[in-house]
Amino acid sequence: MMSVDAWLTVVVILGVLAALVRQRTSPWVVVLGGVIVLLVLGVVTPAEAFSGFSNPAPITVAALYVVAAGIEKTGALAPVMQRTLGDRGTYRLPLARVLTPTVGASALLNNTPIVAMLIPQITAWCDRRGLSASKFLMPVSFAAVLGGLLTVIGTSTNLVVSGQMGELGLTEIGFFEIGKLGLPIALIGLVALVVLSPPLLPARRSAREELEEQGRRFSIEMIVQPGGLVDGRTVEEAKLRSLPGLFLVSVDRGDTVIAPVRPDTVLRGGNRLHFVGSVSKVVDAQLMPGLRSAELEHVLDLKSESAKYFEVVVGSQSPLVGRTLRESGFRSTYQAAVVGIHRSGHLVDGKLGSQTIRLGDTLIVVSDPDFRRRWRDHSDFLLIAGLDGSPPAATPRAWIPVTILVLVVGLAAFDVLPILQGSLLGAVALVLSGVLSAQEARRAVDLEVILVIAAAFGLASAMQVSGLANAVAGGLVASLGTFGTAGVLLGLVLATIVLTELVTNNAAALLMLPVAVATAESVGMDPRGAAIAVAVAASASFLSPIGYQTNMMVYGPGGYRFTDYARLGWVLTVLVILATVVLTPLLWP
Repeated sequence: MMSVDAWLTVVVILGVLAALVRQRTSPWVVVLGGVIVLLVLGVVTPAEAFSGFSNPAPITVAALYVVAAGIEKTGALAPVMQRTLGDRGTYRLPLARVLTPTVGASALLNNTPIVAMLIPQITAWCDRRGLSASKFLMPVSFAAVLGGLLTVIGTSTNLVVSGQMGELGLTEIGFFEIGKLGLPIALIGLVALVVLSPPLLPARRSAREELEEQGRRFSIEMIVQPGGLVDGRTVEEAKLRSLPGLFLVSVDRGDTVIAPVRPDTVLRGGNRLHFVGSVSKVVDAQLMPGLRSAELEHVLDLKSESAKYFEVVVGSQSPLVGRTLRESGFRSTYQAAVVGIHRSGHLVDGKLGSQTIRLGDTLIVVSDPDFRRRWRDHSDFLLIAGLDGSPPAATPRAWIPVTILVLVVGLAAFDVLPILQGSLLGAVALVLSGVLSAQEARRAVDLEVILVIAAAFGLASAMQVSGLANAVAGGLVASLGTFGTAGVLLGLVLATIVLTELVTNNAAALLMLPVAVATAESVGMDPRGAAIAVAVAASASFLSPIGYQTNMMVYGPGGYRFTDYARLGWVLTVLVILATVVLTPLLWP
């Protein structure tokens, strides 16, 4: 019979899970709030509630974010990735060439910057060859997930499980130990992606393709007539600031280009004004007094010199979610204008300013060339990719973060220096060497992820000390024990995968880990193998775009619909389940 503390823990955890699924509040607020409730109720002590804040795992994850930022900023992986697609083959050969290094790179780096770098490169390559990017982008995300199963630093989930294992009295995961199970899964998964992606994934149109094909958004240049009504006035005085359906992108003075345009920018005779808007509004612009058309309107110019077009994906932490563009003050906040919203594989109809932004929406925005630099390290957007087709280039300092990463990995792999100390030294070295500024290093750390990880340790402690973990383990053994060890392990893996698809993978792993260890001890399994099985299952998010960050990143650029993920993802999910259930007892007998 469960104790009162166990029942209180059940109620709080169910409330936390429900709030996470609804996505109305930031995950860290929900998880930390649940821990505080358990602390106030006396289920956990302050030391137990905040054990995650002293655990090495969140600090290690934060330091590795900084190392990955150094790799991304210098474009260190760009030369390798740019050669991967090649010029031969249509789908399978280029898929094999790009997915293989993706798996390898994801074993050592945070997979978010890897996927972010590949999205514009793959999209541009597909455009040149007339192929559908939807057959490449989802496999790239899935390959990045598979690569994370090879080392303890492959995903934050691995590090979190390793850190919690220390709290439970188990030795932390060795650098390549998880790869004993992850490598077979990654190799078979890689073959499955190359073979099955072309027939299973539909040829979807991306946001940019729909925008261009439908011709719904146009750009036009107007010239300020010397001595006319606009000459000598500011943008605001000329009433060009808040035109319905039109956005003034830039002012070309001949010797300089002003972008973004401020309300107090003075217009002079001969200035060329670059507008973006819908067809009907562009036609109206040609009738404005004091302006004359520099040329006929034309389809959205993605290679314009005076303004750049970007594809941005809205994530769960973005302040835009649940608000309209008008309510968020998008133009003034981001110095950019939205010219298209892509949702569930289609462009959104109606007035863009009044559309409520949803998680996973892809916005086509027009702004000045510095837009990506200003916002790439902020949580407002999961992805910011230029639409001009130009791939990133490596800088002369790219060797510095690569050398640091090799040293961190090498020292940890040979047990010379633990991964915590090595990653912290690497992060500091990147700042001291000037590769990253202190501000860039700070912005590279996804603080919300760190807080979720640290707070989730408190929930895991509550499950353990209240007896809830043992109670759930007893229920699993009672219901599945007749099927032997394999049946119990199957129950653990399935429960972890379901939780991962509903909430964050780190929270899912930490909630299931105490149950897995208690269950393993009940049926004579090696608790270590059960813990690693949970780590693998928690990272195996292939069924929806919301289960894993890279899945959400490719959602809009690939033009996918929600159900597209299950078309390919079920194969990998079944593979992970079978491999984990069969191999875990053999590898950790």
